[in-house]
Amino acid sequence: VGIVFQQFHLIPYLTAFENVELPTLWESSAHGPDMAKKLLEQVGLSSRVGHFPAQLSGGEKQRVAIARALVNRPGLVLADEPSGNLDEETGNQVMDLLFEQCSQLGSSLVLVTHDQDLAKRCDQVWTLEHGLFR
Repeated sequence: VGIVFQQFHLIPYLTAFENVELPTLWESSAHGPDMAKKLLEQVGLSSRVGHFPAQLSGGEKQRVAIARALVNRPGLVLADEPSGNLDEETGNQVMDLLFEQCSQLGSSLVLVTHDQDLAKRCDQVWTLEHGLFR
């Protein structure tokens, strides 16, 4: 399972590369560094791999968080308002990236959002109203 948080939750004293690589340290695969590098390239951050979260914009932090969520090729990605803290243009770019990466990896995406336009992009939509899923 990969998780994308609304508040990014990057470790401040780790670089972008180290934040993405971190989940692979619990795996027995030797492909962690290669996959982390590849994902950072795919999210357009190859020139920022050595930067710390404080040196990244909100959109860059969220792209690092997406790469981190996908680095172990999860079958399921949980995303809680992944574009909620971003301006509209950056939010759209981040969501395009998340949908594209999940599709490429064959990962299912469970997305929590208040954005009805974003929800329309999903294959299946459930709403929570008055404590009931519909």
